[in-house]
Amino acid sequence: MADSLAATDPTLAPTRTNGRRLRWDRDHAHYKWVALSNTTLGMLLAMINASIVLISLPAIFRGIGLDPLAPANIGFLLWMLMGYLVVTAVLVVFVGRLGDMYGRVRIYNFGFAVFTVAAIALSFDPFHLARGALWLIGWRVIQGIGGAILMALSAAILTDAFPSNQRGMALGFNMVAAVAGSFLGLLIGGLLSGWDWRAIFWVGVPIGLVGTVWGLRSLHEIGVRTPGPLDWPGTLTFAAGLTIILVGITYGIQPYGKHATGWTNPWVLGSIAFGLFLLVAFCIIESRAPQPMVDIRLFRSTAFGMGNLANLMSSMGRGGLQFMLIIWLQGIWLPLHGYSFESTPLWSGIYLLPATIGFLFAAPMAGWLADRFGARPFAVAGMLLMAGTFIGLLMIPVNFDYRIFALLTFLNAVGGGIFTAPNTAAIMSSVPPAQRGAASGVRATFFNAGSALSIGVFFSLMVVGLAHTLPQALSSGLQRHGVSAAVAQDVANLPPVGSLFAAFLGYNPIGELLARSDALQQPGVNANVLTGKSFFPELIAGPFHAGLVVVFVAAAVMMLAGALASLVNPGRYGDDVEQGKTE
Repeated sequence: MADSLAATDPTLAPTRTNGRRLRWDRDHAHYKWVALSNTTLGMLLAMINASIVLISLPAIFRGIGLDPLAPANIGFLLWMLMGYLVVTAVLVVFVGRLGDMYGRVRIYNFGFAVFTVAAIALSFDPFHLARGALWLIGWRVIQGIGGAILMALSAAILTDAFPSNQRGMALGFNMVAAVAGSFLGLLIGGLLSGWDWRAIFWVGVPIGLVGTVWGLRSLHEIGVRTPGPLDWPGTLTFAAGLTIILVGITYGIQPYGKHATGWTNPWVLGSIAFGLFLLVAFCIIESRAPQPMVDIRLFRSTAFGMGNLANLMSSMGRGGLQFMLIIWLQGIWLPLHGYSFESTPLWSGIYLLPATIGFLFAAPMAGWLADRFGARPFAVAGMLLMAGTFIGLLMIPVNFDYRIFALLTFLNAVGGGIFTAPNTAAIMSSVPPAQRGAASGVRATFFNAGSALSIGVFFSLMVVGLAHTLPQALSSGLQRHGVSAAVAQDVANLPPVGSLFAAFLGYNPIGELLARSDALQQPGVNANVLTGKSFFPELIAGPFHAGLVVVFVAAAVMMLAGALASLVNPGRYGDDVEQGKTE
């Protein structure tokens, strides 16, 4: 056994100390903590950079001299928003398989290096206007490749390094970094973008350099490899199918013709249908491939299949919540409480800190408890708690008491923490050691795809909710303050997505809507009121709440579906799979 492993990976070769006994790297008590600290740093870096751009988009576009809300630039805005998420969602399964074949640590360290190089390039954009946007989008895609590697292999490296009775705790800390990083990115981006937009990319440079050098010096290959040729038919059909679906959903946000969204656009519907066809073809190819990228038989395991379904539901709900809360705070609550629209990105990150604290509090503890009592009760309880908080959020007024809002977001994050670590441990412990890289990639795909899908799905649901009520409210509100009926009607007929993007980016929505006309200079128009801090928030409060009801009911249903999937999940993890057995 020792000889065969050593032949696969020289770092696993046993050594004799004073002729007493054989030692393995996996027996070094300190190594598992080295693996935990490095992979947690990697996950934190990847997730901070997934969200840091969201809050910094106004500063980025001002820095390159481009108006993100101009119709010709919406594509740049969408790809700056979605490019990183799409790449990380598509590549993680492929990267996981590479880790199984060539060594998880080797590929992981390469990912840290790619991420760092991209961070350096992003911070030195030599262009302006459209060329500057293309430079940033291109390097964000490359950075997404590095992020995909870090996300895909962190869980696999930890599963290799930790025994089954400590795995939930270790993965809990790792998941804390993932989710807390997405909220910390909002705060860090808000702070740094006000100083210099390039600074949001500088964050990744020293951390990336430290993580790369540290990983090269301290991480070792202790996992089981499965050498063999790459499954190119499966790889290409999966990448193409998932990419086409995510791109189609992304463009579903944009209006089409006289419709508020693009869901009636034949190209959007056709791309989603074709992407689904390719994913079905992928499943057929993988079931027949001698060495598949993903062994479809893994989904016969209830723990693996139901765990990933619950993971998808949780990721979509939390991702949608983050975007809705940002728009809620920036477009309505913060202006009503005296904050300028320009300052709202930073303050929304600060006011969402209870969510970060809730996850930091719950995830490690839930992982530790799940190691002792099993994953099922914690995964189910976490999902039910999140569902309850979604219902609670839609019941509070739009101009809420912050103490209630903070409590609900804190409890929602506690539910996410209670669910995530046990669910991840159950998924990763349900597969044989030789397939942990691919399994970790599948888990990360469901997580990342859920985050990307949530943007398209929840934005679309909110736009549909606004489309029924906002035009009339906007038209009558503008006319009350002196805007002519013709101009008010033209503005009211503009797609609601423009107002959502303006609020999301920290712009004054009414100022943006009227900027391309001379309405604010016309006699009798009360420009100070129209562009003040209260007109738009008060105007949109009713329509926005109607949209929130649709969004949060959908999110609650997703959480209940995830709770049901977790309930039928055996939720056990131990040494059965360590011996190469599956359920």
